[in-house]
Amino acid sequence: MSTTPTLKRIHHVAYRCRDAKETVDWYRRVLGMDYVTAFSEDKVPSTGEDDPYMHVFLDCGGGNVLAFFELPQQPDMGKDPNTPAWVQHLAFEVDDLNALLAAKAHIEAQGIEVLGPTYHGIFRSIYFFDPNGHRLELACNIGTPDQYAELRALAPTMLEEWSRTKRAPRHAAWLHEDPAERGEA
Repeated sequence: MSTTPTLKRIHHVAYRCRDAKETVDWYRRVLGMDYVTAFSEDKVPSTGEDDPYMHVFLDCGGGNVLAFFELPQQPDMGKDPNTPAWVQHLAFEVDDLNALLAAKAHIEAQGIEVLGPTYHGIFRSIYFFDPNGHRLELACNIGTPDQYAELRALAPTMLEEWSRTKRAPRHAAWLHEDPAERGEA
């Protein structure tokens, strides 16, 4: 008999990068992440393959770690041509709307194009790309406890409807009505 594991948190999320040093420098400068450690091997410990790599780790705050692999002997990085660029992304949380707007100004001052803030009902977010082409999002929560409770209660119904129809269920219409567009926020 097996038991479901008890997860504590995400230990780290790993992506590929073109240049480990450039990536570490960018994440430190643009997002203020702390570079905490690195591993570098000529053979992959899990498979034994001869494939030199540099594996760098950045602290995102709250015990969350973002890691990157530089793989100099592998073909250039690519992306899934069947997945739109906006789908695969990393999202980080900031404290509030003021922090989001300050982050946007800081990132734009680095010469990086930023999209947003975009309204998502219970959060607002901005979007931009790192030097490896990975899409990043910074988000601040704006929902009320009642809104989060409503969405949690609706989640099973929405998933079932989506599964049947492959069309967006509109059970929480307020999610799609930006109060700022009505002059309310």
